[in-house]
Amino acid sequence: MDALWLLPSLIVVLLWSSSTFVFYFKTCFYAAWMMTLAVIAIPICIMRSGGRSIENMRVIHFLLQHVKYFLGLRYEVSGWDNLQEEGSYVIISNHQSSLDVLGQMEVLPDRCTSVAKRELLYAGTVGVATWLAGVFFINRRKTDDAKSVMAEAARTMQREEIRLWIFPEGTRNHTGDLLPFKKGAFHLAVQAQVPIIPIVFSSYSSFYIPKAKQFKSGTIKLKILPKIQTKGMTSNDVSALAQKCYDIMHSVFLEISGAANHSNGPLSD
Repeated sequence: MDALWLLPSLIVVLLWSSSTFVFYFKTCFYAAWMMTLAVIAIPICIMRSGGRSIENMRVIHFLLQHVKYFLGLRYEVSGWDNLQEEGSYVIISNHQSSLDVLGQMEVLPDRCTSVAKRELLYAGTVGVATWLAGVFFINRRKTDDAKSVMAEAARTMQREEIRLWIFPEGTRNHTGDLLPFKKGAFHLAVQAQVPIIPIVFSSYSSFYIPKAKQFKSGTIKLKILPKIQTKGMTSNDVSALAQKCYDIMHSVFLEISGAANHSNGPLSD
């Protein structure tokens, strides 16, 4: 019994004295709490919409609003006016970690869902909840499958006037810079003839460094940029469009992250 009383005291001491313990504690708590929230979300989504529906993203949005406080994170959002756009559009943003979903929830517009890697679909309760929220899942290892999903997403945008949030880097990036952009998001926007709204997250490297096992409290700057039109563009314009978006977002990333001396990366097919 005495040992049980000592455990909370030990945890408190470690939280104050060991950055490695804080890293693992926060990381494990975040994963476990997200799965727990998904357990709550699943029956609500089913009762609310009867199954898979983009309207269920409102449930996810509501349930995740408080998580940032548990992790000691704060968001400074600028450019809100740029998100007051009617109709369908594609949001693109840089991708640093699973924490990005909390930033998404800060600014997520109505009728907006995401494109995610297929592996997320098998992530237990989180996978079920995201499927119910209308997330499109792509198999990054099979180009034809990924193109098929993106084409279906474009048709859905035109038919149902939804918005899609895509991470054009294609994978999480802990380098402190932007990875080359893959072109799927830009093909989709051109095919659907909808504008692109870039959103840039500042670097997490001042508080979240997985290799160094650091996860401190921190402030994330989130900047919403003016829309970039695609009307009249064809597949021949995709490379230039992707490069334009990369250059704009890279410049803003350096500005809001206080970084310097980063070089522009090439585009990725």
